[in-house]
Amino acid sequence: MKTLIKKAKIIDPESAFHQKFADVLIENGSIQNIASEILTDSDVLLVERENLHLSRGWFDTSVGFGEPGFEQRETIRNGCHAAALSGFSAVALQPNTQPVIDQQMMITWVQNQAHNTAVDLYPIGALTKESAGKELAELYDMKKAGAIAFGDYQKDISNSNLLKLALQYTQDFGGQIIAFSQDQNLKGSGVVNEGIASTRLGLKGIPSLAEEIQIARNLFLLEYAGGKLHIPTISSATSAALIKQAKAKGLSVSCSVSVAHLVLTDDVLDGFDTRFKLMPPLRSNADREELMNSVLDGTIDVITSDHQPIDIEGKKLEFDLANYGSIGLESAFGALNTVLPLEIVIEKLTAGAKLFGVASPSINIGQKANLSLFNPDFNWTFGETDILSKSKNAAFLNQSLKGKAYGIFNRNQLVTS
Repeated sequence: MKTLIKKAKIIDPESAFHQKFADVLIENGSIQNIASEILTDSDVLLVERENLHLSRGWFDTSVGFGEPGFEQRETIRNGCHAAALSGFSAVALQPNTQPVIDQQMMITWVQNQAHNTAVDLYPIGALTKESAGKELAELYDMKKAGAIAFGDYQKDISNSNLLKLALQYTQDFGGQIIAFSQDQNLKGSGVVNEGIASTRLGLKGIPSLAEEIQIARNLFLLEYAGGKLHIPTISSATSAALIKQAKAKGLSVSCSVSVAHLVLTDDVLDGFDTRFKLMPPLRSNADREELMNSVLDGTIDVITSDHQPIDIEGKKLEFDLANYGSIGLESAFGALNTVLPLEIVIEKLTAGAKLFGVASPSINIGQKANLSLFNPDFNWTFGETDILSKSKNAAFLNQSLKGKAYGIFNRNQLVTS
């Protein structure tokens, strides 16, 4: 069947129809025609929505779905469905499962769980066996099976030589290393940002130095060993400055920031609500503002929801004991659109494809249809009924948002609300 998307404003700088309203005709998964008005026969699925906008499919570079091992938090199929209705046509799946995704068989298994969904699922393989930080996992075999990068989710590689070897080894097959950066000795038993809020609340603090000193080390290793390094979810102004300097040197380094760290600060911790217990921790407003500037000047390459479902048993605890993490797919676009210009939001939500070397076809005739559908001007409050995930640990619950996804068209499937 043909699909005709009516009167949509196209946001894609590489399309001849960028910033124009047009009809888009799709057949057999490819864009057959784009014009100001397309007339067609009755054998067509019409897609009409209020203030409809189209962009290339959004790619979230850091999501966790729990399965295998933590299906009570989320399954891969339901996670992909939540991603699709949140506007994401592709996700990079973190390896923090049980067992850890650290071998070729596990890469194939998680890909198979997403078979026939509308979302492209790209596994991240664990950098070390069982993400224990002691010896490298089967990196080459996982790459052949479809892993797009290698990293231990929210675990720092304390062994400098191990990270150096990983950077050197992966150059032979174009692998990319993801290096979460936090010195565990400096973190200690901290649970929130070290600052005024932590002092006022009596919570143990994590200094931003714990992140910055490890980023500096990792960049020195990258300069020495070569290779490709991605530093995920940075949280401080100094971290951004260090990466900007490394890029100026010509190092092959990229970085991301989470939606929460661009919108929220540690001021939200006053109620001891564990939904705001995130890793890295929410920082000061000065850090938040500098992260925003780093998005705008291109230092920060991509923005991620850092979607991490945690079951109620892991969150309904004393703050010190609760697990880190928040779901974020459902609220990502609406939250970002409150603090950044629309075109920047779309740029940073789609940049992950190029960064990790996967296809991202433009909105042009003859191209594969990989599209996100959304309304950037819809004002709403994110409530529990808007949560599509099995877990409900949403940092943006009850927040006022601007802009909402309608869904996606990808893999010759339309998924919309």
